[in-house]
Amino acid sequence: MLVQIILFDGFDLLDAIAPYEVFTAAGMNSGNGMTVEFVSADGARAVPSGPGGLPIPAVGRPDLDRAGLILIPGAAGPTEGDGPNTVPAMLAREAGGELPRIAAAALSRPGVTVATVCGGSLILAMAGLLKGRRAVTHHMGLAVLEEAGAMPIKARVVDDGNLVTGGGVTSGLDVALHLIERFQGPRIAHAVETLFEYERRGTVWSNRGAAPVGTGRPPAVDRQVPDAGVIPPGPSEPGEPGVAGRWDVTIATPVGRQAVTYDISVANGAVAGTATQGAELTPLIGLTASGNRLTWSQHVTKPMKLTLRFDVSIDGDAMTGTAKAGVLPSSKLAGVRRHAAVALA
Repeated sequence: MLVQIILFDGFDLLDAIAPYEVFTAAGMNSGNGMTVEFVSADGARAVPSGPGGLPIPAVGRPDLDRAGLILIPGAAGPTEGDGPNTVPAMLAREAGGELPRIAAAALSRPGVTVATVCGGSLILAMAGLLKGRRAVTHHMGLAVLEEAGAMPIKARVVDDGNLVTGGGVTSGLDVALHLIERFQGPRIAHAVETLFEYERRGTVWSNRGAAPVGTGRPPAVDRQVPDAGVIPPGPSEPGEPGVAGRWDVTIATPVGRQAVTYDISVANGAVAGTATQGAELTPLIGLTASGNRLTWSQHVTKPMKLTLRFDVSIDGDAMTGTAKAGVLPSSKLAGVRRHAAVALA
């Protein structure tokens, strides 16, 4: 079996190197039954890791005609802030690039398994590839995983058939050992564990066997998104023109600016709204107004697929605020009222 580990600028060294060593050791213990190589969506090049920039050579592009296993690491760098070299910004860039298209092709091909370590699953989730799939990532990113439509499981390794995901950085060891046991057998996996003097942590979660009594569902991250609908607004400030109207808004995300039009109306003391981006019309979920402040949740597909939480303020005909999902950096929002809306009877 050929394992191809896909590198990208800013990848986490341990996410990639730990599985590489484990898979290489499995090949040594199985008579070359498993081989491994580094690849890149951009082809052969030296790929700088993060944050030190240590380059690792990629031999070429991923080849799904040869590979039986594709592994995607996460990124390394600052986790806070909105700079281009923060982990959330790097993952978001990759989610909008070529890597998800390669992963989508691999997931649709019989006989190919896609594995991720740490933030690698977030790249796929933000690209819309993990909707309804069980998965895990670093504990700081579980909320983002859910907001992108995946079903987060609190486990070290989650095996969902042709998708195997790992938690935080060192879980790459556990992901690789699980895959060795799955494809090469427990004796090879045990030999590698003995060589590395490392024992896997935790039970690999998979959708097999009986569900725990009294739950009927896996131990997922449980957080409900409010139902769509209208919620009565809070009292307006004296002289305030109100929140209703058509708003032309620009959202500055870590990977580019997005133009969105918001239509907000007030009827019988309740507020409702929609967002238009290109040809897509999306309802605003749980839209709440309190004075000159609006909050809502919104499913977006650009620049990535997830659910954002909006918190904006209105000052006359100007709208400003933020949009955020989990640990991803906040995106700044600014817009103007195009014209006043007519209140519905």
